[in-house]
Amino acid sequence: MSPDARIGFVGLGAMGAPISEAIAAGGHALVVHDRDARALEAAVAAGAVAAPSARAVADAAEVVFVSLPTPDVVLEVACGDGGLAGGGAMHTYVDLSTTGAVVAAEVAAKLASQGIDVLDAPVSGGVAGARARTLAVIAAGEPHVFERMRPLLELFGGNVFHVGDAPGQGQTAKLLNNLLSATATAITSEAVTMGLAAGLDPATLLGVFNAGTGRNMATAHKFPAHVLTRRFDSGFRLELMAKDLELCMAEARGRQVPMLLGGLVQQIWTLARTQSASDADHTEIVRLFERWAGVEIAASDA
Repeated sequence: MSPDARIGFVGLGAMGAPISEAIAAGGHALVVHDRDARALEAAVAAGAVAAPSARAVADAAEVVFVSLPTPDVVLEVACGDGGLAGGGAMHTYVDLSTTGAVVAAEVAAKLASQGIDVLDAPVSGGVAGARARTLAVIAAGEPHVFERMRPLLELFGGNVFHVGDAPGQGQTAKLLNNLLSATATAITSEAVTMGLAAGLDPATLLGVFNAGTGRNMATAHKFPAHVLTRRFDSGFRLELMAKDLELCMAEARGRQVPMLLGGLVQQIWTLARTQSASDADHTEIVRLFERWAGVEIAASDA
């Protein structure tokens, strides 16, 4: 693909905005759309061309990326009235969202019937990874489509994986990754609140974990940066983590694979969602464990 090829991008949220900026920094002209006028204005200020709808993006760009919050929104944008499927220029669709394998396969079938190539390419690494352009890209699709898109994926992906030929396989890998991440965050919440109830300093306790075999992403990064400081600003909402776990368990049920621990973790996150604000950061799951233990985790100087 030539560096001056126009790329479309729909969804300029916490992840989409920095990813689209990385593509633009690679020398590509962008045509973008988002329902949030402020997000659209910021992209235009950075040099992108605004489109009035998803369909208009697909009319202007041969390759279109989407980064959207839920499966329903992805279906609407990709296949709904005024969606990408009706565009006259798009020949390749790249979905960076986390939608689950069922929706990914449904969208791929719809677009493939119209001669559009599809790459299912969810990302992992959070807002910090998007800004640093070090995301893990978990792509599934025909090998020739993946190889054609690889240079674009590498503009924001520090590690780019091709996990399978069928759209939906990337979703499965991403959901399993998020299950592990959610489990680590939940059990770290439980362990640190127990330690605090026993009179241990939470920062020191995290240091012990990180020097030993208990180290994980939550102990090493999430708790020091977002929990001890009480900032709760990782950039990934609690309700989206709960959504991803529900998708993961639904796929497990569909494949008749028992996931006993995963099911328990999913229930804990669902409970936390019912007791949290709609915009709560996912690190705020710790508040659930704090209420149960009657403690509050914070650094002494927080």
